Amino acid sequence: MHVAINAHLLAHTRSFRRAGISHYVEQVLVQLGQIDRHNRYSVYTTRGLDQEALQLPPNFRVIPSRLPTINPRVRIPWEQLLAPLLLRRSGADLFHGVHSVVPLASSLPSVVTVHDLAFIRFTQTFRGYNRAYLDVATRLSVRRAARILVVSEHTRREVMGLLGVPPERIVVTPNAVREHFRVPDPAALAAFRAQKGLPEQFVLYVGTLEPRKNLTTLLEAYAEVVRHHDVPLLVGGGKGWLYEAVFQRLEQLGLGEQVHFIGYIDEDELPLWYAAASVFVFPSLYEGFGMPPLEAMACGTPVITSNSSSLPEVVGEAGITVAPTDVAGFAEAITRVLRDAELRQALRERGLIQARSFSWRVTAERTLAAYEAAVRARGG
Repeated sequence: MHVAINAHLLAHTRSFRRAGISHYVEQVLVQLGQIDRHNRYSVYTTRGLDQEALQLPPNFRVIPSRLPTINPRVRIPWEQLLAPLLLRRSGADLFHGVHSVVPLASSLPSVVTVHDLAFIRFTQTFRGYNRAYLDVATRLSVRRAARILVVSEHTRREVMGLLGVPPERIVVTPNAVREHFRVPDPAALAAFRAQKGLPEQFVLYVGTLEPRKNLTTLLEAYAEVVRHHDVPLLVGGGKGWLYEAVFQRLEQLGLGEQVHFIGYIDEDELPLWYAAASVFVFPSLYEGFGMPPLEAMACGTPVITSNSSSLPEVVGEAGITVAPTDVAGFAEAITRVLRDAELRQALRERGLIQARSFSWRVTAERTLAAYEAAVRARGG
């Protein structure tokens, strides 16, 4: 079997683009490289990401584009115009679209990964051009794909309900944490605290600044917390879109001295930020999976998150969940965790167990099985 994979969203710059789908693509490729030395793979990447950069085994051929396809205005024409031509020349048996779409003009059997349906659920958080393309192309892609991979049970239900896909064509392939998300060495953590000048206790949020992440609710809850508890809120993450409301609400609440925006956090440092925090709060309105809560749990940090979309299945019984618009509920949960050392310890222990229940290797095994099933379904 010869599998062609669209890996153009695999980023090589240290920015907010290294999050989410880029990590998914990276981990699936790495794990497939470990479990499958028999089948052939053609991995199409953006400009600058070549064989040497990815360090995959010999049965993987990395084909970088001459174009900056990390940019959607370049990537979309590649997906729909250039990819069909390249696939005909490649002799591939199967195409894997890792982000919702496949080349619609290609007759090649396909597998498509759907991470979430935010472009349907939260249309206002997308630029019009991107949203329209994702909406139309995803609906057509899931109709023609032999198998649809989804990253959570929640996304599976949405793909069935909103896109009308029968359950037998859907395979749940959950995300997991990368190996460096673990409880750090105490000496390294102490040195990190000293280097950054971190207080003994602080509340942490990590994620892109955008409306769907619901940061205004966190600010309002935090305003209640600091009335009784002198603890700063640290906000990590790059600016996405429509983030102005966050800073407007910050000013209205008079929290400028207590809330610190630390910007994009280098992924090598991120486990230390998680581990240093007293509690990690993630009030997102909607997530296809929700990686930050799982990463925080893997680092031994108590987690409070929303009870919406996929987040309850990510944290299980290991985190505290609150309705995403319940300001008082978030404030009460944060205060309780900050004050109760026994609760923090219990959440740490349960979180470590929950994080270990997700595995990139299992995801790769299910992905490979889906490839094989897709080829069989087309008589390959």
